[in-house]
Amino acid sequence: MTRRYTGGCACGAIRYETSGEPIFENHCQCLDCQKRSGTGHGSYVTFAQRAAATITGEAKTWRIKGDSGNEKINAFCPTCGTPVYLTFAAMPDLIAVHATSLDDPGQFQPQALTYSIRGHAWDTMDPMLQAFERMPHE
Repeated sequence: MTRRYTGGCACGAIRYETSGEPIFENHCQCLDCQKRSGTGHGSYVTFAQRAAATITGEAKTWRIKGDSGNEKINAFCPTCGTPVYLTFAAMPDLIAVHATSLDDPGQFQPQALTYSIRGHAWDTMDPMLQAFERMPHE
């Protein structure tokens, strides 16, 4: 049975829904994720079919070159400022939603830690997670 994933920003102006299965669920300790989250990492659920995701409301976006050198397009709510999802210039079919933007954050099942090389001692992660100094494909 396919699960439905729904979520959105804090004020409800942006909503998303998809029934696709995640292809990757991770915590990321890259510098961009740290700055965007205001803490030591970001947590994401990534789906292969961006086109299968229905997004309502109009997000604002900004772009940044990540630690990998690839450009990430960050989408956030212009009303409440909540970061909601990411897309990637080099992989336009993918969409990654912030795990805590899910209506049910318990659906997030982290599989890995990426950019552990950027991690801080005070931001401890589950030692059972497979840790990668960078992205696994690099």
